[in-house]
Amino acid sequence: MSFIIELEAAFQEKSNTQNAFAMAKYMRNHFSFFGLKTEDRRHIFKEIWKENQQEVSENTREIALELFAKKQRELHYCAIEILIKNGKGNYKKEDLKLIEKFLITNSWWDSVDTISKYILGEYLLEFPLETKKVVEHFSNSENMWLNRSVILFQLGYKHKTNFDLLQSQCEKHKISGEFFIQKAIGWALREYAKTNPEAVINYVNKTNLKPLSKKEALKNRS
Repeated sequence: MSFIIELEAAFQEKSNTQNAFAMAKYMRNHFSFFGLKTEDRRHIFKEIWKENQQEVSENTREIALELFAKKQRELHYCAIEILIKNGKGNYKKEDLKLIEKFLITNSWWDSVDTISKYILGEYLLEFPLETKKVVEHFSNSENMWLNRSVILFQLGYKHKTNFDLLQSQCEKHKISGEFFIQKAIGWALREYAKTNPEAVINYVNKTNLKPLSKKEALKNRS
């Protein structure tokens, strides 16, 4: 597709080897990078998307999948941003398979956290009756990133947050030795504390959370 060809060519033209090395090192060498700073990447991406708007609109899922299968991390970020913008209000029930694929492919905190909040979270707002089934499926998975996603998907919900559901996920995974799970529990609780601090403080005080989870949950407590 011309959009992907043009995007890759533009990113390659602006690539920076020194930045790419530093970025890969920061991400523990899980991914390759063009070495584009976020501002530059988004500017190039926006311009090429504008030039190929119809193609992207008509082939959102296919383009996102192809970009996410590429080697460089910047292209993964573009895939996620396309789904966030074009997916909102347009999800189909069967898109859950696509979302799960994105969560378990090229998985690391940067992609999983964004997908969880802005894609999975939005999908479940559009299909609330799927929430119980999705949470059960992802939470019972042996894939740690799927577990993390259902702890975090309500991050932007504020007053719409189902705190009972959040607590159930915290209870289920609170004994996990995984850093990314402990951190997610604390982060999700801290975020909800902005809406209902008393409920979070009461829950944390009565629950035997891991020290990292507790510390993160109460980080903004005055």
